[in-house]
Parts: sequence; structure tokens; C-alpha cells
Amino acid sequence: MIGYASISYSIATKTSMKILRRLLLAFAVIYLLPALSSAGLWYLKERPQNWRDADWSSAGVLPPATESPEAAIYVFSATTGGMKGAVASHAWIVTKDEGATTYDRYEKVGWGKPIRKNAYQADGRWYSNDSRIVVAVTGKDAERLIPKVEQAIAAYPYSTPGAYRLWPGPNSNTFVAHVLRSVPELLHVSFNRPRLKDRDMQKFKVLQRPLRV
Repeated sequence: MIGYASISYSIATKTSMKILRRLLLAFAVIYLLPALSSAGLWYLKERPQNWRDADWSSAGVLPPATESPEAAIYVFSATTGGMKGAVASHAWIVTKDEGATTYDRYEKVGWGKPIRKNAYQADGRWYSNDSRIVVAVTGKDAERLIPKVEQAIAAYPYSTPGAYRLWPGPNSNTFVAHVLRSVPELLHVSFNRPRLKDRDMQKFKVLQRPLRV
């Protein structure tokens, strides 16, 4: 009886090890290999060596505020700098009241005062990387939601110096996630705009779920 139990335990152990090895292999194929490949390509890419050499100018994504009188809310994203740019991006929020002649840009950074307003151009490049719109709400919807967005930004709990961690946060992406969770209508309205990229929208739909921010 003892021998039978020992054999059964040995078989179960071997089976469990086979399953574990297959899971580790699947993880490597699905996650590690693409990440390592991306890092390798990023390493070979020509890019600025530091923030002083980087291009922070407008990427030309938004029209001049004076030429677009309607209210607007945008979520922007751009690849970040350094080696972390192989797998990481920086996100921020832009608003414009109806009839306003300027945009307002809000984001979380890892130096000085964490929550910055208008530190860079609304559609500015990030470490020389072009910015792109991933959420857009305009017109009456934006006019209605801007006060809620501003309230969510003001209520962000990690706005003190030192309240930044590259992973798992708080960082720029979890800051945006906080606002999207606080104002879920932003994604609902944006998902009804077919011109937005499904891949980018799905990214922020995931961020909308409860995260450690």
C-alpha cells in the first residue's frame, strides 16, 4: 500500500513539473521573448542620450486652440526615453474649454512637483518620440465632462513630492487610469468614435480597472 502511494505521488509530482515547465515556456514565448526583442531593437535605435538633447516640441497632432473653438478632452501617450522606452510609455491629459485660446496639459512625473500643469506643449513630443491621441472627446460631451476631469485631477491621492514609482506606480499611466476610473464616461464616449485606434483604446480600457495608483 505504501509502495502504491509512493508511486502515485511520484507520478503526480512529475505531472505537476511537466505542467509547470509548459507554463514557464508559454510565459517565455508570450511575454519574455517579445520584450527582449523589443528591447534589442530599441537599443539599436538612434535616440537622444539625455533629456537636454531630446525634442520636446509640438508633434503637430492638435490644431491651434484658436482655430478649434469647441471644448475638448484628450488623453495622449508617447514612448518614454532611455531603455525603458522599449516597454514603457508616458501618458497625459489635455483639456480645452469652449472658446479657450489655449490647451491645458496635466501629467504626473517623477521629479519635483509630481502633478504638472502646462509644463510642456499640449501635443509635445516626449523624449523626441511623437505623441498620439488615444482618447478624444469633443463638443458638448467635453464641455460637460471637463469639470469632472478637473475634479478627479484635484482629488488624485499621490500628488506630493516623492510619490512616484516606475513600477507598479504611482506613475503617469496610473494617474491617467485614476482619472478614467473617476470619469468613466470618457471611455464610453470615445469608444463610440470609430476613428480612434482599437489597440490604444483597449490599453486604456484595461487601465480603467482598479490598479494600485
